[in-house]
Amino acid sequence: MVKKLLIPVLFCSLFLSSSAQAATDTLPRLTAVKFLSLENAPTFDKKRFWVSAGTGFGLYTGASIAMWHAWYKDFPLGGFQTFNDMQEWMGMDKAGHLTAAHIQANYIFKGAQWTGMKRRKAMWTGVAVASGLQATIEIMDGFSQEWGFSFGDMAFNTLGVGLFAAQEMLWQEQRILMKISSSPQKYSKAPIYSVDGGSRTSLYERARDLYGSHPSELFLKDYNAMSLWASFNLKSFSKNKSNYRLPPWLNLALGFGAGNIYGGFKNAWTTEEGGQFVLEGNDYSRFHQFYLSPDVDFSRIPTRHRWLKFTLGLLNWIKIPAPALEINTLGKSKMHLLYW
Repeated sequence: MVKKLLIPVLFCSLFLSSSAQAATDTLPRLTAVKFLSLENAPTFDKKRFWVSAGTGFGLYTGASIAMWHAWYKDFPLGGFQTFNDMQEWMGMDKAGHLTAAHIQANYIFKGAQWTGMKRRKAMWTGVAVASGLQATIEIMDGFSQEWGFSFGDMAFNTLGVGLFAAQEMLWQEQRILMKISSSPQKYSKAPIYSVDGGSRTSLYERARDLYGSHPSELFLKDYNAMSLWASFNLKSFSKNKSNYRLPPWLNLALGFGAGNIYGGFKNAWTTEEGGQFVLEGNDYSRFHQFYLSPDVDFSRIPTRHRWLKFTLGLLNWIKIPAPALEINTLGKSKMHLLYW
């Protein structure tokens, strides 16, 4: 379902502001670390821990309440149920869970390091808290008659935190970052008629019903506009001495997207007025997209300005606009001079 990607990313965005203080952990450490410094504490600091934990719990509680009012209160509750949505939304929902879980685990890890927590404990803190945030959504879904607990979502949540933990254990750094981009779509306002011809709508209206209209909604919810990326840092993977001059911040990103998505399992829906719509034909064929594009790891940009590095760290879950090669399952390929 569409909301399944929106909420994990919102949780992540909230935690960025309270947990990314460790974005400067590669700079020279101060002899005396102030309580509110952006530097990691040299040893475990209880004050920092309780500030970080309290802030995180407050954000978690607030976001949970907001979720309840935004999505669940208007739908009937019942006994716990499961829902098989593995084939829904052309896999974009599942890729979104993996992406959000990795982003959350990484930033929570950095926040834990800021408290002075040892690296391995900070890693498991990131894994546990990110998994808990994702599980909250699934449990709420499980008691809603509109949706259900998704084992598929939980599996991809686990893959996301697992990708974070595996890199931390192998390399003590995140050489592969998960990122998001979104290219605004223009939807046709040409009329589309229901199966019986008695109702009329358009792709524009259908997209607004599914994905919303505000730019922030569209960025996080429009599966036709969204691309999800695995961004590889080139220098960290390079063993060839001739490649040592590669900029430390240069990444190569592999992207995944989809198009012509106007329903969860297929392009068919029923309006509140009872009109049944089914989109058929080549013009409405659902398809996958695969991308290759350069990217930037903002956390590796050399700077001694701590607040600049902190700010760049907050943006490191967003794929930069850049040239991109696209190949899709319609058998077409194209080169984008600038794709986001």
